[in-house]
Amino acid sequence: MYDYDFESEDKELKKIGLELMFLTPEKYSQGDGITAVELAKAVGLDVETTRKKLRILQESGIVRAKGINPKFWKFDNYVFQRMDEDDPVYRLLVSFDDVDFDRYFEY
Repeated sequence: MYDYDFESEDKELKKIGLELMFLTPEKYSQGDGITAVELAKAVGLDVETTRKKLRILQESGIVRAKGINPKFWKFDNYVFQRMDEDDPVYRLLVSFDDVDFDRYFEY
């Protein structure tokens, strides 16, 4: 299914996945989602790494892309909630041990 090794925790993939998961429509610059460039700036990674990780998340079905240039990305919560609990991407995104939720929520 995935052409990727999830044995070691991929912190970059987790960072991008969680950023998209908790990104609300109010935070989009466009209604269609967020671009890879905007996402890269938000998570502090280079654009190429961000695009590679987005492709992995897209292969898993939990992010969707709309448009061509620029391409807008959105998290698909419906698909995520129905993922197999043994899926490596699912397990990566639900391990919240080292996650600072203050980054995503304002109290």
